[in-house]
Amino acid sequence: MTSKKDQPLRDRIANAIGGENKLSVDPDLVRELAGLIEETGLTEIEIERGGVRLRVARGTMVATAAVPAAAPQGVQTQAREPEPARRQGTVVTSPMVGTVYLSPQPGELPFVKVGDAVTDGTLCIIEAMKTMNPVPSPAAGRIVEIYVRDAQPVEFGEPLMLID
Repeated sequence: MTSKKDQPLRDRIANAIGGENKLSVDPDLVRELAGLIEETGLTEIEIERGGVRLRVARGTMVATAAVPAAAPQGVQTQAREPEPARRQGTVVTSPMVGTVYLSPQPGELPFVKVGDAVTDGTLCIIEAMKTMNPVPSPAAGRIVEIYVRDAQPVEFGEPLMLID
């Protein structure tokens, strides 16, 4: 008879997050995935099967498993409205995690505002680890929209502005 540890990782994952609405997480599997994260340098591993998700992340090494919640009987779920179509143009995204500042100093005029023509130069700055990093214009055009507000935390890849 083979032990759980002797099963291939693929089979153990399938068993650990098996069927729909079945929530059984093998702690040995979580430990093995955590070891795999350390070994490979990944920050997280997430596996989903049959609506059940298993996520192991670096840092706090938290493992989570989620089963989609069903709406209570007699309660209608509201259909999600489609997102409005975005205008065409170049979306300027955040190159890093940090805090975005739209002006060089508090109380000063912003680098750019909606309607300004840009060719190159700084659109905003992102503070990350006490360092101010300028975000240059990736294209020439006009600022059509600014999606962030001054001193707002931003994530990597988050849209900041739209240039048309």
